[in-house]
Amino acid sequence: MKKLLLGLMAIGLCAPLQAQVTERPRPAEWAQLVPGARFMDRFLPMPDGTQAQRQVWGTDSVQNRYVDNGIECPDRSFWGGNILRTADGKYHLYVCGWPERSPRGHMFWPNSTVFHAVSDRLHGPFKIQNSVGKGHNPEAFRLADGRVVIYVIDGYYIADKEDSPVWTYGQFDFDPRDRRIIEGLSNLTFARRQDGSYLMVCRGGGVWVSRDGLSPYRQLTDKRVYPDVDGRFEDPVVWRDSLQYHLIVNDWLGRIAFYQRSKDGLHWVTEQGEAYVPGISFHKDGEVEHWFKYERAKVFQDAQGRAAQMNFAVIDTIKWEDLPGDRHSSKNICIPLNKGLLLSVLNEEPITPKTKRIEVRIQAEPDFHPQTDVDIESLRFGSYTEVNFGRGCKAVKTRKVGNDLIVVFDGKRSGITADEFAPKLIGRTTGGELLYGYARLPYVDYRPAMLSARRPRYNKDRQALKLQVENFGLSASRPAEIEVRQNGKTLAQGEVPVLAPYAHADLSLKPLSSLAADTIACEVIIRMDGKEMETVKFE
Repeated sequence: MKKLLLGLMAIGLCAPLQAQVTERPRPAEWAQLVPGARFMDRFLPMPDGTQAQRQVWGTDSVQNRYVDNGIECPDRSFWGGNILRTADGKYHLYVCGWPERSPRGHMFWPNSTVFHAVSDRLHGPFKIQNSVGKGHNPEAFRLADGRVVIYVIDGYYIADKEDSPVWTYGQFDFDPRDRRIIEGLSNLTFARRQDGSYLMVCRGGGVWVSRDGLSPYRQLTDKRVYPDVDGRFEDPVVWRDSLQYHLIVNDWLGRIAFYQRSKDGLHWVTEQGEAYVPGISFHKDGEVEHWFKYERAKVFQDAQGRAAQMNFAVIDTIKWEDLPGDRHSSKNICIPLNKGLLLSVLNEEPITPKTKRIEVRIQAEPDFHPQTDVDIESLRFGSYTEVNFGRGCKAVKTRKVGNDLIVVFDGKRSGITADEFAPKLIGRTTGGELLYGYARLPYVDYRPAMLSARRPRYNKDRQALKLQVENFGLSASRPAEIEVRQNGKTLAQGEVPVLAPYAHADLSLKPLSSLAADTIACEVIIRMDGKEMETVKFE
């Protein structure tokens, strides 16, 4: 056996454990996080199902799994995939797969096929209804006109409805807008914006926008938006709920994922703690399905856009050790999530350190009655930088409005700054279960303008710099200032006029000093209302 493994390693079909795992040190402060701080705390027990028997594939660590959760098949390996729901109550999973006995085992994945599978239950079991076409790492989403798009690496499929028997293949157009494309264009993930346009994040962490989801995706960033930590990042998943954008990205080598939030999908904050790690698939009795890898995370959203379930591609061993016809394989699993509360702040004036009282409305839902279900003493409210560590504001009184509950917090130690767009609440129900949520602030613009510049260029007589500024936001901009810097010095500056969403302005800026180079390596800075909107470097 040892000789066989060495031979497989030599031809690239196997790898030592250290090639797949590196232990990442955690920040010391993470040891002080309270329950509810980590995104990982939101995972709930998997719905009861049929447990595996010894004759099915898998290492001993997953022999306790629910075989009817998600999708699995003895003669096919599955990977990736997300779920859409139709009005008839059916759940449609678009997942890729390949024959388990394929010549290269798991490493046959470049030849995978996208399948359309259906279930009456969100967590499965899903049964294949038909194939869509060749492709890997699918992610399905709906366009504003109702058509369904299934992204795959290097292209997409499109059809009029979820269960269409025929899908048309196409390819996206990408406009990097003079920026470096970060780590190539693969493993794309999509979130629908309020106007029906789409925001996309690529594997490398670049942010792109398409006005209709099919027309050219245009890059806004010149560097990744992921956390500034050492990581081998892949498999981002982005989604938007009724309040904000969410992004989770996986460090596949460290087997740790990070959770981020954003008001506009362009500027992100990273919350402390792991988004997920191996071992998040557990049963009601505490049994854990110990899959070796959890990758290709996808979310199923409720009517408010909240993540109600996550799907993962899982494998029971190192990918290179999943060989043809052996006891190893991969599947897609479904794990329910605590979707959080619907919250809103009632203070009309911006919250500052001098704010004495903060009023938060907790909205009732069919399965949640805040007037009786909330343990008021357990609540903490404020910036995630405070609440995640058990600090923040404490409740001082409550009142009832219809079925909702208004909680008044002492404004001290909220940690809320002028940049806050979604303060956080953590607490417990009267039964001891986790409560958490993010609150809408009435004075925050959740559809901001997003001005972005292209590379400056000389005019013909080299007496001016020409550049274009575009508004990729969802509201009109206000007058803005633009500065072009080179080697730390101001090369040119000017004003950007008011721009409607998707409008652009062609500017001509007179240089403050002579122009020496034919190629402009520079930095462009755009400021609006005294705040920096964009800083982009053109090499």
